[in-house]
Amino acid sequence: MKIEKVEIKRLHLPLKEAFEASIGQQTKRDFLLVSVHSEGAVGYGESVAMPTPFYNEETTETVLYMLETFLIPKLLSGTIESPEDVARLFSPIRRNQMAKSALESAVWDLHAKQKGISLARALGGTRQEIEVGVSVGIEKSVDAVVAKVEGFVADGYKKIKVKIKPGFDIALIEGLRKRFGDSLPLMADANSAYSLDQLDLIKELDDYNLIMIEQPLAHDDIVDHARLQHQMKTPICLDESIHTFEDARRAIELGSCKIINIKVGRVGGLTEAKKIHDLCLAHDVPVWCGGMFESGVGRAHNIAITSLPNFTIPGDTATSSRYWERDIVTPAVEFAKPGILAVPDGPGIGYEINWDVVKALQVMEKSYSQTNVTI
Repeated sequence: MKIEKVEIKRLHLPLKEAFEASIGQQTKRDFLLVSVHSEGAVGYGESVAMPTPFYNEETTETVLYMLETFLIPKLLSGTIESPEDVARLFSPIRRNQMAKSALESAVWDLHAKQKGISLARALGGTRQEIEVGVSVGIEKSVDAVVAKVEGFVADGYKKIKVKIKPGFDIALIEGLRKRFGDSLPLMADANSAYSLDQLDLIKELDDYNLIMIEQPLAHDDIVDHARLQHQMKTPICLDESIHTFEDARRAIELGSCKIINIKVGRVGGLTEAKKIHDLCLAHDVPVWCGGMFESGVGRAHNIAITSLPNFTIPGDTATSSRYWERDIVTPAVEFAKPGILAVPDGPGIGYEINWDVVKALQVMEKSYSQTNVTI
């Protein structure tokens, strides 16, 4: 597989409504759409970094810099035999996982298209359908969250994730349980908003039959999470702390969590995501796929990885219409039946790019080949 050209388009995709978590509020997606070209075929990926370094250290600008300065020149400098070679090619570069993933995921799509198979099949996926949940942001009141959850329950979503932070936590979960009872598949996501100094407060969540509490403590911690998990019956799920296979291995060995959220962009691409999946499967640690407000391209990659057998908890790969008036793929990502997405069986990601929408949202475009990059 000789990569002949790489193209980057920067898009501004407005959210239908603002979304708030403990780390801040988003009103639009500022992201990079990446395409890789080889022998007439094109593969697509996207960067999930945010404009600000509040989720992790990467931003849209740092991803663009890393792609232009280091990653694209490396990719164009030689022939790769398989998508796994991209992860090895990029391994000397520390971190910058979202930048790596944007390019590596596009190569996976290209590879599957050249083989004439779906991306899910290329990854070893076994499911034809996946169950999905939905993430609900912080609102002005508990009643406002309850009202939104009522709508999502009616839509058929299989899991409800609510964002929490100090001062908007126990009353929220109590209000949801009062309205829906224990039958509602419910989890809480703190985005690192708490510390062990608030142990008694966090332990109160044990009373509400939650599927999990996601990343309650520091974004880079596995030690304090182990102390917390040993004192709680509710499973702790790690998100921001897991960037690599080795992070996952250490967390499992320490007992820092009972569940892991695998985000393709956060771990550097589909190759590393699959390795973490396989590790967790071997240790009976269930996984699920979190969302980063991806457009249909990143959403398609999430669907493909979720077709692997250990993704036993509904992920956050909601429909296109949950977030966007217009998505950049056609057809839009929508339910095959309530709460269920079909895993595409066409070549690659299984969706086409809607170039009219891309053109309307595009704010920058660049192209790279061996003639215009320094290798």
